[in-house]
Amino acid sequence: MTIPAPCPYLKGRMERKIFAQLDPIIGPYLNNYLTHSGFRRSQNVLYRPACEDCQACRSLRVSTIAFQPTTSMKRIVRKNKDLSATLAPALATEEQFDLMSRYLKGRHMGGGMSEMDYARYEMMVEECAAETQIVEYRNFDGKLIACVLIDVLMDGYSMVYSFFDPEERKRSLGHYMILDHIERCQAQEQPWLYLGYWVKESPKMDYKAKYRPCQILGVYGWQDMESIDEA
Repeated sequence: MTIPAPCPYLKGRMERKIFAQLDPIIGPYLNNYLTHSGFRRSQNVLYRPACEDCQACRSLRVSTIAFQPTTSMKRIVRKNKDLSATLAPALATEEQFDLMSRYLKGRHMGGGMSEMDYARYEMMVEECAAETQIVEYRNFDGKLIACVLIDVLMDGYSMVYSFFDPEERKRSLGHYMILDHIERCQAQEQPWLYLGYWVKESPKMDYKAKYRPCQILGVYGWQDMESIDEA
């Protein structure tokens, strides 16, 4: 258990996390089990919020089989039809690191990862006992403009971390990578895409709830967000 620290999502609140270590032998199984229980992965560590007076962080997963894109989502897919995607083993490259560095400086300057060096990036990508892969997206000229690190689960994918060229704003690449992975789940008849934590009161988390139907994890297990909205 971590000591209390300022919450990165809600001003004036403190957060604590509980951690579990991935084992090389049972890593994929443990990652499946704990992801379904509301944990997220960072390298070989799985963590979950354990705040004493707050339960705002809720795990969210998209029902990929029932998902129907909105008009704006279809527009995003059309904008990126020229991109090619390559699924590869999780191996770090200098090209990926350069892209991530530009992304962090352009979108998250001053954040906890903004000073990451190549050695730490390599650890983030490669030091993992889970079943993980990386997807690279390139434009027509072969330039790498987006990447996402994913975990392969028994019932779908978990999007661990994504980054993209901050100069390609018109493409909405963050949304496109989610939509692309919904399609990948559909093609493999996998029912869920796990998007990590959703915080209702946090504006920067609003986008996750747009991918409906979806479920959030609460004290009664996974529940449809629509039923919670109506309650």
